[in-house]
Amino acid sequence: MGTPVTPYQRSDSSKKQQVTEMFDNIAPKYDLLNHALSFGVDILWRRRAVNMLQAYQPKIVVDLATGTGDFAVEARKLKPEQIIGIDISPNMLEVGRQKIAEKGLSDLIDMRIGDSEALDLATDSIDAMTVGFGVRNFENLPKGLSEMCRVLKPGKAAIVLEPSFPTQFPMKQLFQFHFKVLTPLIGRFISGDVAAYNYLPESVRAFPNGEEFCRICREAGFSKAEYQPLSFGICSLYLLEK
Repeated sequence: MGTPVTPYQRSDSSKKQQVTEMFDNIAPKYDLLNHALSFGVDILWRRRAVNMLQAYQPKIVVDLATGTGDFAVEARKLKPEQIIGIDISPNMLEVGRQKIAEKGLSDLIDMRIGDSEALDLATDSIDAMTVGFGVRNFENLPKGLSEMCRVLKPGKAAIVLEPSFPTQFPMKQLFQFHFKVLTPLIGRFISGDVAAYNYLPESVRAFPNGEEFCRICREAGFSKAEYQPLSFGICSLYLLEK
């Protein structure tokens, strides 16, 4: 799949180590930046994703690459017995725990440190999984997808959200300007980490989008993989069923 795109190009650390460092660095400003860069539409994307999982009536939900827990908080609308948020960044998890405590959800949502490519979860143990803007950060994409499939129960599903590049005028041109110019500028101004928001457009560009990603998911073990573009193609929603 070629040389992996990494946040800190001059670093000798692995992609996984660099992604952890990057999110630790930007954790205090992550929520502000996330909503600012998407103009708040990311909230609607998560809501739509969670609605798609209603049919599976999940009792145990895992939010992988949970970050500060926005997807985990949204998943409470599924009325599960437990939500487990997993992330490799200690600082992001700490911000998430504070947010969850303020919302009175600490008994429902368990935030854990963990590696998406080596999940400390039993095979066939999870009813539903969400991953918001985290799959492209996997160091080994097929391995991470295989782990997601392993822990899901047969017949259950994962929902993945990832940014994608629109192909139609004028959204294609507007999105390219946003990603090439505005994203690094806003990211640098708010977070102070220039590399993190240069990495974002490059990681999106390198990610296998659409049907190509669905093919990789099927090769990783999912029996069903389909997608739909959201907001004129600036985001893709993937439904993966085991």
